[in-house]
Amino acid sequence: MTDLINFANNILWDYVLIYLLLGVGLYFTLRSGLIQLRHFGHMFSVLRKSKKSDSSGISSFQALCTSLAARVGTGNLAGVAIAITAGGPGAIFWMWVVAFIGMATAFVESTLAQLYKTKDDQGNYRGGPAYYMEKGLKKRWMGVLFSFFLIIAFGLVFNAVQANSIAEAAAFAFHIKPVYVGIVLVIISGTIIFGGLRSIARVAELVVPFMASAYFILALWVVGHNIERIPEVFALIFKSAFGLQEAVAGTLGYGVAQAMMQGVQRGLFSNEAGMGSAPNAAASASPYPPHPASQGYVQMLGVFMDTIVICSATAVIILSSGVLNENVTAISGIELTQRALSSAVGHWGTMFVAIAIFFFAFTSIIANYAYAESNMIFLERNHTAGLFILRLAALGMVMFGTLAEVPLVWNMANLSMACMAIVNLIAILLLSGIAMKLAKDYNQQRKSGKLPTFNINDYPEIQQQVEKGIWDDNVLHNGEKSQS
Repeated sequence: MTDLINFANNILWDYVLIYLLLGVGLYFTLRSGLIQLRHFGHMFSVLRKSKKSDSSGISSFQALCTSLAARVGTGNLAGVAIAITAGGPGAIFWMWVVAFIGMATAFVESTLAQLYKTKDDQGNYRGGPAYYMEKGLKKRWMGVLFSFFLIIAFGLVFNAVQANSIAEAAAFAFHIKPVYVGIVLVIISGTIIFGGLRSIARVAELVVPFMASAYFILALWVVGHNIERIPEVFALIFKSAFGLQEAVAGTLGYGVAQAMMQGVQRGLFSNEAGMGSAPNAAASASPYPPHPASQGYVQMLGVFMDTIVICSATAVIILSSGVLNENVTAISGIELTQRALSSAVGHWGTMFVAIAIFFFAFTSIIANYAYAESNMIFLERNHTAGLFILRLAALGMVMFGTLAEVPLVWNMANLSMACMAIVNLIAILLLSGIAMKLAKDYNQQRKSGKLPTFNINDYPEIQQQVEKGIWDDNVLHNGEKSQS
């Protein structure tokens, strides 16, 4: 079984996804006129007024926190460490590359998710790639295929990955047996998961900003503590990215291809741009400004915060600590991050990482489930029994993850992630013309001093594709001006 999974991963990552991901991201970056650079400041402007919501949707800020809850997890702490040990420090450079071009991809997929969102039986907004595949492309079979892969990946496998890192960190820092960690995780996660999407969004809104800020502040302290090494760290990243030296001191050197593969693979796992996961959260929001493109900007910011900010913080902690000068070949991902932080701040650094990974990974578990729930609803309209089974299965995988071996769990995650990403990338390529029209409309309204507001009547070519009642009552409030 392991050999088969490894073979499939090698084919998909080495020959398909890495080129498709980079190619699609570059295409959107160029077609949008470098939107992630030209409108960088506007991402923060949208965020300033993002706490508005209504009875049908969560706020844009809650949608961002939910997507960050899924993004900011083991990929930021354990995944970065794995990328460095497997692909060398140069893998961090390729994580930055995939994040930069992925910001444009995130804009497109989240804008489309907002446009094609629907309402579920309780009147809550639902949407995501499966929905825009069905409504925009008229290919329900494609949405079914995507939903299947997402439920496997986010509802099951990724939760095992997150639980695995929590158990590993707790064992290293507090010597707690994994089975006890699993039991506690199942109880806490189950309480929130059975509370539904709004319960998940409220928890994410409280926990994610606090832990992300605390981790980033600690990383800044480490940078200050090792300030003389920082130029050397960045030089190491760039040299290793282009194969100019060994990947990890004292181990076999890796080429550019290995650094690139690890960086893109871990970068995608961390920021999820193009994977089709974050659009599920984006579609659940009541956007402000009331235009689909505003959620594109919000989720574009999510990619930046995840990789450029938090993943870079982990990389600097590890590379400036000197732990790579030791024999780290037998040290797994999260333990390497713990040792690196402890070398700078003392033993409490190990405990801090254990606590951080608990909150990051725990919020990822509940956000991952939220994505799976939206896709289960897509598959099964009368969904009560299906959702109950999905919740039990998700919690079962949390328990499994605390007891499983790391390599098998990560390989399963990579395979399921690759499959859903390929389906989604094809879909957003086919629908990219619509996303670009919406981006143009949004920014033309901004330039004219208006609050960008989507009028479905201006788009007769897509009016029949969009669910009635979603955008029909979208009214511009007199006197409001656009955000800068």
